[in-house]
Amino acid sequence: MKSPISIKPGKAAAVFIDLQEEHRRDKRYLVEGYGDILANVQRLQAAARANHVPLYHWAYVVDVATARPFHPVETNGKSAFSDKDDPLTAICPEVAPAAGETMMVKTQASAFGGGPAAGRLKADGIEWLVVAGVWTEACIDATVKDAVALGFRVLLVKDACGSGSTAMHQTAILNLANRLYGGAVTTTEAACRLLAGETVDAWQVEGSVPLRFSYENAARLYAEL
Repeated sequence: MKSPISIKPGKAAAVFIDLQEEHRRDKRYLVEGYGDILANVQRLQAAARANHVPLYHWAYVVDVATARPFHPVETNGKSAFSDKDDPLTAICPEVAPAAGETMMVKTQASAFGGGPAAGRLKADGIEWLVVAGVWTEACIDATVKDAVALGFRVLLVKDACGSGSTAMHQTAILNLANRLYGGAVTTTEAACRLLAGETVDAWQVEGSVPLRFSYENAARLYAEL
């Protein structure tokens, strides 16, 4: 259900996951509606910067020599996606880090599967993570679940995330919404207002798996979040 939430000043960080060129230029990994997603991310970034909210950017970059077991590779031995030598792993320029913002590289789906980021955020007193990026059912899902397990509240910005199809994205958001304890799901517009210190109504999970979605009702339930 939706209920009022607010975020105390100095307690939020904005997290941007894998907003890389391959998702609009590699036909194998195109994200549906990527242009609209990037535009919403730009709005979030502008709101974060205007309200002195720190921005953290991640890119997925794979070195097959140290990749996880069973990682997919092409016939030439390179990673099937996000290969370290592929220029398309670059962050799209319109959402790239500004001077002084944190840019990190990850070698697995979750931004918090390792490395210093979580500890740094905790040390800075961050309680809320405003999360956007791609792909919703993969790297966003893994990042959000790890963040919650680490004790962060996650504000999942549904229209600033995306995947290979609308169905993949919407069902992934619904799955996360069902289990996003301590956090909330909202839109770019509402997230920008929260970053500016306003109170907004946002979806917060109550009970156990309240969104029992089907093929027939998934789009409607997603729209209601």
